Amino acid sequence: MKRILVCTKRVIDFNVRVRVKPDGSGVITDGVKMSLNPFDEIALEEALRIRERGGAEEVVAVTIGPADCQQQLRTALAMGADRAIHVVHDGGIEPLTAARVFMKLIGKEQPFLVLLGKQAIDDDNNQTGQMLAALWERPQATFASKVELTETTARVTREVDAGLETLEVDLPAVVTTDLRLNEPRYVKLPDIMKAKKKPLESLPFAELGVTAAARVKVVRTEPPAQRQKGIMVKDTQELVAALRKRGVI
Repeated sequence: MKRILVCTKRVIDFNVRVRVKPDGSGVITDGVKMSLNPFDEIALEEALRIRERGGAEEVVAVTIGPADCQQQLRTALAMGADRAIHVVHDGGIEPLTAARVFMKLIGKEQPFLVLLGKQAIDDDNNQTGQMLAALWERPQATFASKVELTETTARVTREVDAGLETLEVDLPAVVTTDLRLNEPRYVKLPDIMKAKKKPLESLPFAELGVTAAARVKVVRTEPPAQRQKGIMVKDTQELVAALRKRGVI
């Protein structure tokens, strides 16, 4: 079966103002709205469009995290994913650990294409897709703004500093998605109801044989410095004088 695996992550909703805990040990998540990582949502939308064009037969959404992550997987199912896999884990997950978990699922599911967002908006690491491709020993195309598939290749237009770059990679491959690839569909109530009947498999993290050893320790989390109040200037000379006073020029 031609299968696409979409790797997703549960993050604080992008509309929510992130607040740091008083002791600086992290950010407040209790009672905060959580959502699918926006870049992963774009990856899922692209997988669904590929399936709708006849380029795939099944779309499987996967995630790693606590029991609450099932809510976001149900959202993925409501968008149109055929089934979902939840790797249950309560602790933090670093990119290399996530890549190793996804590699185990690739061995089980045998997809011809793996899609995921270029980064998660909580840690902004931009590492998991590249690490997964290295572990899988398959080609990768990152920051995709357009994806075209044939039977054996993927033609990917990607965003780089100088503009756009087009790559053609052999399948199976890993593709990470950028913002301009598509606009995810709106989930309707009937789709939410149908999603409740779709299969959602839970796998204990320990059964996959992956070690969740932490390689990076967060010493302290601090909010950004408060923005200084601006001043009004009458003319260019006054602006230059103000900039010189601040040591900018």
